[in-house]
Amino acid sequence: MGLLLLALIEQREMYGYELVAELRRQTDAVVDLPEGTVYPALRRLERQGLVSGRWVEVADAPRRRYYGLTRDGERALSSGRRSWRRFVSATETILRP
Repeated sequence: MGLLLLALIEQREMYGYELVAELRRQTDAVVDLPEGTVYPALRRLERQGLVSGRWVEVADAPRRRYYGLTRDGERALSSGRRSWRRFVSATETILRP
């Protein structure tokens, strides 16, 4: 899940619920994570220094915590993409008819 969140945050800064909705939208609801799993993952990514969060006041709504990638997050995303592509290539070799 962390890699997916990093990839979405690379597109633009987003807050938690926005990430859940965008993940659902971009995957045609194939990936539909409950908010209760996304927020702990975001806190973990922030503790690891892969994302940075900032609070934004919103008129007539609770404030929102927007997340952006750090340089370490960019490197982790790049590395994760390479690993994912190697995994997909290896499994496709086995799964081909």
